[in-house]
Amino acid sequence: MAERVSALAALAKQGHRVLLVSSGAISSGLGLLPETKKINETVELQATSAIGQGRLYNRYYQLFRGHDIITAQILLTSFDIAGRSQYLNARNTLLKLLEWGVIPIINENDTTSTDEIRYGDNDFLAAQVAILVKADRLILLTDTEGLYTSDPSVDPHARLIEEVSDWSALEEIETGGAVSTVGSGGMKSKIVAAEMATSADIEVVIANGSRPGVIAAIMAGEEVGTRFPPARAPISSFKLWLKYGLPSRGTVIVDAGAAKALSRGGKSLLPAGIVGVEGDFAAGEAVDIVLQQGVRRQIGKGKTNYSSEELRRIKGMRSQQVMKLMPCGKEEVIHRDYFVLME
Repeated sequence: MAERVSALAALAKQGHRVLLVSSGAISSGLGLLPETKKINETVELQATSAIGQGRLYNRYYQLFRGHDIITAQILLTSFDIAGRSQYLNARNTLLKLLEWGVIPIINENDTTSTDEIRYGDNDFLAAQVAILVKADRLILLTDTEGLYTSDPSVDPHARLIEEVSDWSALEEIETGGAVSTVGSGGMKSKIVAAEMATSADIEVVIANGSRPGVIAAIMAGEEVGTRFPPARAPISSFKLWLKYGLPSRGTVIVDAGAAKALSRGGKSLLPAGIVGVEGDFAAGEAVDIVLQQGVRRQIGKGKTNYSSEELRRIKGMRSQQVMKLMPCGKEEVIHRDYFVLME
């Protein structure tokens, strides 16, 4: 922690605006409990996090204080991102802290998170934070040198991938989902986090956090770890929030014509193109849009103008029929401005 803080303090004094997403609350709490204590259930993990979070932040506070830098503790859940107003409030708070020269130290709020509203690992949280503040670079530190062609602990011929510009090539790489004994993320989650951030025009680097001077080396442009260049065609902040911040509450199955109109024609989704509805959701909530021809394939995600109950009544209908049945309804089930491609 001292080496990490020293590197970040140096960046801050060079004029960089720095945010730190740090795990460790649960493992910090475990260090204070008897060794015989077994922690398995969610409520026990939440209680352990409550013990460790203050200890973890206090250590960061003291270390940064040694560099004359003020820090702020920020605890987030995905609920804080799912609502558009909460999303904007979280962004405004972080930007104000950065404006003041304060380094936010961010962690998931394990104490109150449930499976339904938690991020699950800090790679996704870090990507969300990077998107929130429109960061220039996201550095994801792990226990390997970066992304390899295969698992280097098993395959002696595994090669480090220095740069990823062709995302389709990653489909052939077995990244695995292995996690450390005190963490919740693996390389697969880091790749997904990289995809999220690069979609927002943010460069991502995955590198070995145990390597001395790794942060300074990355910032100096040295060839360290695996680099993911920003996307050439970044999407809007609203659609980034829709794609990665707003949880889906159900699924709408569409026919091939509707799938083509959505993915290639930039069209809205109409009732006529819907062949099935799964789950229970209200109007205004997000749903996944899938094409089911043999293998199910997700086309995109959008905010629906109709509830699941209403969609089951109007699926397959022409717009004129829908307007007669629901005079106050809208022509589109999902307007193209509230739809984002997932492919």
